[in-house]
Order: sequence, then structure tokens, then C-alpha cells
Amino acid sequence: MQNKKIIFKDLGTNLPYDETWKYQDSLLQEIVEIKRANAKLENENKKITPNYLLFLEHAHVYTLGKNGKINHLLAENSLLKEIDATFYHINRGGDITYHGPGQIVGYPIIDLDNFFTDIHKYLRYLEEVVIKTLAYFNIDSQRSKGETGVWLDVEKPYARKICAMGIRASRWVTMHGFALNVNTDLSYFNHIVPCGIANKAVTSIENELKTKIKINLVKDKLLYYFEEVFECSSS
Repeated sequence: MQNKKIIFKDLGTNLPYDETWKYQDSLLQEIVEIKRANAKLENENKKITPNYLLFLEHAHVYTLGKNGKINHLLAENSLLKEIDATFYHINRGGDITYHGPGQIVGYPIIDLDNFFTDIHKYLRYLEEVVIKTLAYFNIDSQRSKGETGVWLDVEKPYARKICAMGIRASRWVTMHGFALNVNTDLSYFNHIVPCGIANKAVTSIENELKTKIKINLVKDKLLYYFEEVFECSSS
């Protein structure tokens, strides 16, 4: 039986990266253990696996995916200390990115057996959630062929990325997710080659609309479109 209910948690702001990484992993392991136990049971005795969706804002941090290149971090340790940022080499896909205040990070820890077992489709669904959210704010965004995430003016010389994505899955249970720039201090991206792509810029909702946006409104719309795209409900 598929469980299309999502347990939604807004964890707040200025969160240290390592704490939320451990929390994500604990939720993933909880679901994986249920699936391992279910594999030994008859269908009528199997437990339903839960799904989680976390929203938060990190303290300044740079994270490098498992296949990323360390030289895409342009800042020495001394500069990281000066700008009050930390660095972690982590187990998601993708290259290097930045998280910080004014950026909504979404971490779906969901059992794809409850939805569909297709990682490519899962990433496209996450992109669609963000694209629909940006459209609500009258920002026209697109996918860029061969590059995960959400972009603006893809076919133009001034193409820019507004949302980065990187995930990990174990036994079809996901972790990590997306990072949408809302009122983000974009100067922090100057210290990396964002997502390993050197020839495209980074932007935010504030930068595009020339005004700050209430971040809770963006969260509300992301949750609304997550429920719509994934055909689920949250509590």
C-alpha cells in the first residue's frame, strides 16, 4: 500500500549544516529499517513507510557533492572563517553549492516506493515544484538540458541559476534536495564555481523582482505545489 502523506517540518533558520545532515540521515535510516523489516514479512503484516519534507535556512555553508571537484571551492580556510562560513564534503550528487540565510532549502526524505521508483522523474518533479512556485511570483523559469536545477533565460548569454538540486537515495529513500534563492546574499557564490558550471550566473527572487519577498510566503507556495505535483497531502 502506497502512503501519499507527507510529514512536513519547518526547522527554522540559521541551522548548522552537520546537525540537519545527521537529522536527515536518521529519518532516512528509520524508513530504510522499516523496508528491511517489511521484506521479511507477508504483505498483510507490512508497515507503511513514512515520508518527510523539511524546510529550513542554513547558516553560511558550502557543500561539495561526492563527485564534485574540490578546486571549485575558491576560498581558503582563512577566508571561510572571515565570512563566517563552513565547508562539508557530503554524499549527495552534484558539485559544489552554497546554502545560507534567505535561501529556502527543501529536504524531502521520502520513500519513492510510495510514489514511483524513478530518480530521473523525481528530479524533474522537484524542478516542476520550483518552476510552478516561481511562476506564482511572475518569474518565468526553465530546465537546462543536461543540468539539474531551475534556470532563467536558459538560451541566452545571461542565463542564471535560481535553484540548485542534489540528492541521494538508498533503497529508493531520498535525502538532500533543493535550494531556492529567495533573499539570498549572492556575493557568497563568488567564492565557488556554482555547481561546477563556470559560464553561468546565479540569481534570486529578490534579485529578479528588485524587492524582498516574504520567505514564509514562498515556503507556503513550495509546499502547495509539492502536494500538487506529487499528488500527496501534508500534515
